[in-house]
Amino acid sequence: MVNVSEVTAAPSPDLLTPDNCAVLFVDHQPQMFFGTGSGDRTAIINATVGLAKAAKAFDVPVVLSTVAAESFSGPLMPQLSGVFPEQEIVDRTTMNAWEDAAFVDAVKATGRKKLVIAGLWTEVCVVLPALSALAQGYEVYVVTDASGGVSPQAHEHAVQRMVQAGVVPVTWVQVLLELQRDWARGETYMSVMDVVKEHAGTYGLGVVYAQAVIGAHAAG
Repeated sequence: MVNVSEVTAAPSPDLLTPDNCAVLFVDHQPQMFFGTGSGDRTAIINATVGLAKAAKAFDVPVVLSTVAAESFSGPLMPQLSGVFPEQEIVDRTTMNAWEDAAFVDAVKATGRKKLVIAGLWTEVCVVLPALSALAQGYEVYVVTDASGGVSPQAHEHAVQRMVQAGVVPVTWVQVLLELQRDWARGETYMSVMDVVKEHAGTYGLGVVYAQAVIGAHAAG
C-alpha cells in the first residue's frame, strides 16, 4: 500500500548515478568478436564505445580487462582503449574474470557496489563474473547491446540466466540517460549530447535537428 504522506519527488535508490556505480568492460577483443554471432558486430562496437564515453562523461570509474591478449585473443579494441588511454588493462587467463585476483582488486578499488558489465561472450565472460559478483553482494547490471554471444540463442539464454539470478539488463543509452536524468544538469549536458550525436543513431540525428532548428540547448 502507498502511504501518500510519505511520497516525495525523489529517485529510487535502484537507479544508477555517477557516484554509485562502476563500469566493467570484459574481453572486447578481436578474436572474441570473430566468434560473435548474436547480433551485428559493428553495432556492438558502437554500443561499447558509447557506453565508454558515457562513463567518461560522468567520471564513472571503469575496469578494462582482456583474456589471453598476447597468446590468443588480441588487444582490447582500440576504439575502447582510446577512450581511456591512461587506463591499466587487466589481462587474465581465467574465462571468469571474477576468479582473477587483479581484476577483483581493481573492482574493489572503485569503491562502488553497483557494477555495470559489458563483454564478449555473454554466455561465458559476462555471465560468469556477473553471477560471481552478485553472489558476493554486488548489484549487477549487464549492458546487453554492448555484449554479444556466439549465437542469438547463446546470448539470450545467458541474459535469461542472469535475470533469473537477479541481474538487471540495460542498454548503453539507458545507462547514459540514467546517469544524466535531468536536462537541467548543465555540467554534463553537452558531453551527453556529443555522445548521443556520435553513437545513438537516429536519436542522435534528432538532436542535431533540434539543435539546428530550436537552438543549441534543445533538450534531448
